[in-house]
Amino acid sequence: MRLYGMDRNLWMPALPIMAALALAVAGCQGGAAGSPAPGSSSPAAPTASTPAASKPATPTKLSVALDWYPWSNHTGLYMAQEKGYFREEGLEVNIYVPSNPEDVLKLVGAEKDTFGISYQSDVLLARGEGVPVKSVAALVQHPLNSVMTLKASGITRPKQLEGEKVGYPGIPGQEAQLSTMMAREGSSLAKVELVNVGFDLVPALISKKVNAVLGAYWVHESILAEMEGYPVDVMKVEQWGVPDYYELLVVTNDKVAQQQPEVVKAFLRAVARGYAAVEKDPKAAIDLLVKVNPETKRELEEKGIQLLMPLWRDGVPFFGWQTRERWQAYADWMKEQKLLTKEVPVDLAFTTEFLPR
Repeated sequence: MRLYGMDRNLWMPALPIMAALALAVAGCQGGAAGSPAPGSSSPAAPTASTPAASKPATPTKLSVALDWYPWSNHTGLYMAQEKGYFREEGLEVNIYVPSNPEDVLKLVGAEKDTFGISYQSDVLLARGEGVPVKSVAALVQHPLNSVMTLKASGITRPKQLEGEKVGYPGIPGQEAQLSTMMAREGSSLAKVELVNVGFDLVPALISKKVNAVLGAYWVHESILAEMEGYPVDVMKVEQWGVPDYYELLVVTNDKVAQQQPEVVKAFLRAVARGYAAVEKDPKAAIDLLVKVNPETKRELEEKGIQLLMPLWRDGVPFFGWQTRERWQAYADWMKEQKLLTKEVPVDLAFTTEFLPR
């Protein structure tokens, strides 16, 4: 489960993903996809107004593995369930958090979960390991990751981090992001003292154990710090040289995409309606989130969802949109940073063919 301050973006798996599939299957809590249905592997995309196909007498059961505990970014899924959008599409959906959220792609790759919420970097890493998963929709159109400093420090740009301590969870991919940000300013990572503070990014910053933290979500940890009485400045990674990327994705298995295209389309129609419902009534969405997860910090999520909602559709023709150019640019950057050790055909990592338009 993602703790405050933990950024799961660009995690580096301890074991090759394919080798860990068996372990993930053994501990799976989710349900498998329904029986494969015949259909074209390249269906025409439906329109948002297209009614659901005639529903079977028995709903198709499927599961969705979340990447973290329920928070604002998941509200569209819960809204689709609460308002009956999944049911109207002939789907019975189980939304759950795996015992180890880092297993999402392993579970989806092993067909133990029909869908999962994951990250662009993770999907590329998984494809590089031969795991048959792909993104079918982008939930968040831009990065949420950032470098965060206390406003009182006066540090507002990467070059000012020279000679400073920067806390992070010890994730190598985050070092690559900071390295790129420093290089953009004519500096280098060698001039920064990285301190592994685990997932306690906000406590490390406000206690002044470090002068900045890397891996903080600017729609979450920044709000948390300010709720504690510590105003912060944020450096968004994509504004300092890191290629713009999709923060969160809906992923499925290649086999599901090929053999059950109508299920994928039906699921995404309901999801798009769910996120549209959140945009119309964010208060109801947070009320539902608290109902689903009583440990939710209401004030935090009420502020965070206002920052998140514009990112669901920013600069795109419709919800879930992805482009080959962005996928390729990010894959190229990951290879330059030695996060990817081989070429990964990005056309295998994502598709837009199932999106409602």
